Amino acid sequence: MQYRSGSQIREDFLRFFETKQHRRIHSSSLVPANDPTLLFTNAGMNQFKDVFLGAEKRDYSRATTSQKCVRAGGKHNDLENVGFTRRHHTFFEMLGNFSFGDYFKKDAIAYAWELLTSSEWYGIPKDKLYVTIFAGEGSVPRDDEAEQFWIAAGVPKQRIFEMGAKDNFWQMGDTGPCGPCSEIYFDLGLAAADQPGVDLPFPQDEQRYVEIWNLVFMQFDRAADGTLTPLPKPSIDTGMGLERIACVLQDKISNFETDLFTPLINRAEQLTHHKVEKDSDIDDRSRASLRIIADHARAATFLIGDGVLPANEGRGYVLRKIMRRGIRHGRLLGQEQPFMHQMVYAVRDEMGTAYPELHDSADRVAKVVLAEEQQFARTLQLGLSQMNEETLKSGALAFRLYETFGMPLDFMVDAARDAGIEFDLVGFEKAKEEEQARARASWKGGSQKTAAPVFRDLAKTEFQGYKLLRVDGAKVLAVVKDGVGASVLNPGDAGEVVLDTTSFYADSGGQVGDIGWLYSADHNSVVADVAGCTKPVQGVFAHKVVARQPIAVGDVLDTVVNGEVRAASTRNHTGTHLLHAALREVLGTHVKQAGSLVNPQRLRFDFSHFSQVADEELEQIESIVNEQVLKNTTVQVFEDVPIDEAINDLKAMALFGEKYGDRVRVIKIGDFSTELCGGIHTAATGEIGLLKLVGEGSVSSGVRRVEAVSGTGALSEFRKDFDVARVASQIVGATTAADPAVALRDKIAAQEEELKKLKRELDQARMKSAASAVTGDAAVDVDGIKLLAQRVPGLDRNQMRELVDNLRNQIGSGVVVLGTATEDGRVALIVGATKDLAGSKVHAGKLVGALAAKVGGKGGGRPDLAEAGGSDVAALDSAISSATETLKSLLS
Repeated sequence: MQYRSGSQIREDFLRFFETKQHRRIHSSSLVPANDPTLLFTNAGMNQFKDVFLGAEKRDYSRATTSQKCVRAGGKHNDLENVGFTRRHHTFFEMLGNFSFGDYFKKDAIAYAWELLTSSEWYGIPKDKLYVTIFAGEGSVPRDDEAEQFWIAAGVPKQRIFEMGAKDNFWQMGDTGPCGPCSEIYFDLGLAAADQPGVDLPFPQDEQRYVEIWNLVFMQFDRAADGTLTPLPKPSIDTGMGLERIACVLQDKISNFETDLFTPLINRAEQLTHHKVEKDSDIDDRSRASLRIIADHARAATFLIGDGVLPANEGRGYVLRKIMRRGIRHGRLLGQEQPFMHQMVYAVRDEMGTAYPELHDSADRVAKVVLAEEQQFARTLQLGLSQMNEETLKSGALAFRLYETFGMPLDFMVDAARDAGIEFDLVGFEKAKEEEQARARASWKGGSQKTAAPVFRDLAKTEFQGYKLLRVDGAKVLAVVKDGVGASVLNPGDAGEVVLDTTSFYADSGGQVGDIGWLYSADHNSVVADVAGCTKPVQGVFAHKVVARQPIAVGDVLDTVVNGEVRAASTRNHTGTHLLHAALREVLGTHVKQAGSLVNPQRLRFDFSHFSQVADEELEQIESIVNEQVLKNTTVQVFEDVPIDEAINDLKAMALFGEKYGDRVRVIKIGDFSTELCGGIHTAATGEIGLLKLVGEGSVSSGVRRVEAVSGTGALSEFRKDFDVARVASQIVGATTAADPAVALRDKIAAQEEELKKLKRELDQARMKSAASAVTGDAAVDVDGIKLLAQRVPGLDRNQMRELVDNLRNQIGSGVVVLGTATEDGRVALIVGATKDLAGSKVHAGKLVGALAAKVGGKGGGRPDLAEAGGSDVAALDSAISSATETLKSLLS
């Protein structure tokens, strides 16, 4: 058995199946395309799911891949085991060969045995291999075929073992394609035994006998009643973990000892400055930490590269857990500075040949990882000060840490394990459930309102508003007043009217509903003003009206949309699509829509991104959008398109978590933007006129928001900016310059510098005044300890800290207590103890906490330095005066 590198093993596998007329297919994304049921791609067959189901046709019937996979969420969750076992990973590569109704069991078995044992290929000794087949269970017979084909391939019968359905029967779901499978195992030898020196036969030692390849024979179709029917075209799906076969071919007993991981582990050692001695039992935990860093760096690099960003839910939450676990293990090795982002480049260097996209994404990925490292450091600074043995033993206290400081549950579980403490998971889950129950009890409404019963049984409204602003002859199906059905709306009444057809667009997809009027059937008079339109039940359009004339069920009316307001909304909606595409062009393809609001006045667009968008990036985005506006590109609308055609042929964007029907509507703007969308748009981009960004900010972790205006709204914004600049130029005297804009900038910069200089001088004067007013000579003796307690006026917290340091040096040994009233009307307290007393006799944190309680506040900190705040300025002098008695009490 000849040594092969991980890269060679991968290439040899793909090349072998190419010689068997298989099409080499590139790995699909870790984010499954148009499959919201799946968190991450976790098997090679995921990208071929629709082919196996018969819902998709391809121009080949044999395929081979090396598929990137992640198993760290849902039922396939290996996260807590990673680093502590030989073969668990969050990210791994699945080598596979597939037959879509082409060859079946005989050839699949022959191919597998040839690749594994032929001296031309992997050359694994046959006496090191074992094979399992399906033993039969219930109404499903034993897989005698597989046994005969294995024997024919050259496997001795005594090395073929039967297994039950749990191990050797595969199914895609409760119904659909399924079938038996055969697994191939390799004997790693006695050195890999679970119990050192104990020689157990196959399959009694899972550590020694490792599964390397699974061949799935899809030959049945399971009906809802459990009946199995033979498939007309049986198929093959196989999977072999690259990390496991590398372990075999490189003669190792752990995947982490292969060349797929050792360069990453070595880089982790360098970045954490922690060298692990080989074969040292003392360093077992450090070795596990390095493995975790290496594994999690691979997962984070590929997930972020495929567009996943750290977040508090869904895929982003799993990514955040993986990253923070890796960061934490760096800290266990003594590295408290950001380092994980540097691992991204190590992953790129090792895997960039097989996955060239890593070279394009590495810098962007590293920025995301660095931002998460910095954010997590802030979380830890708050949370770790509260985490101790008592917290980890009490689920209720641990939940408070989770809820208040955002400390991840797995972080606390790992910390407890490291400290040899049994974490109270039951108490944690109980506290979590109680909090959720309180939240539900206090909820008073929200967006998930139940539709009034009157709407539920109504026929659907025919919407004609894509092409028409006016629809005549609409029949009133229902009248609603105060949430209940009514026979009539009288003049002056506010209510809702449901019609059998309408031109009014209803609130949907972020675009607000139309406004306008309902006219009488003779077209001569306005019956009601329409203030909006909603869909309380799917397909039912409810017009929010104030009646001018009586409206009753059965009346026939005309619907008339306010065209000017509609046009403003459409400008902003088409502008949103252009903005989305421009954001992806400038910031990266990880940008995905996370929410939007489109109304006649402005547009708001929320999107996934890891950091603030720089001013120069915003300028570039705005320029790209307006370039598309100037091109006056036709906005194409494709109605009633099959979802697969929209995604695969038109390349329309689909959002994770969105539910789409079998047929969708597609909005295409040249080659610049293609999205699934049910909203109303301009006929061409030129109708937008102009788009101006007016704001950018954070919505939540990993989600940013931009706001913009278009058309006359954009013109108004530019005029407003110009007026502000003109007035500012007049104030600072920059109007006569050759370039007023540059002169204005320079004048303001000069004044800013002058203000900074004056502030520095003022701060120095305040410090000088305070230093002269408060000296070490004013210290009093409290049970043998010097105490200096004083109120100081006009100092900020930084100046107070500086003054505390000066006073501690003056008194040599003792305690300093300072208090002040801040500019915003609050109290600031600071306590400092000299090193000889801190912790042994005096705890600054406890003293400041006791004093803070007297001014309506709280605080704490280290034994040598602590700060607190309060709201009762009137009680400050009394609190300072009580410092002597408070210190006495703490000393006793």
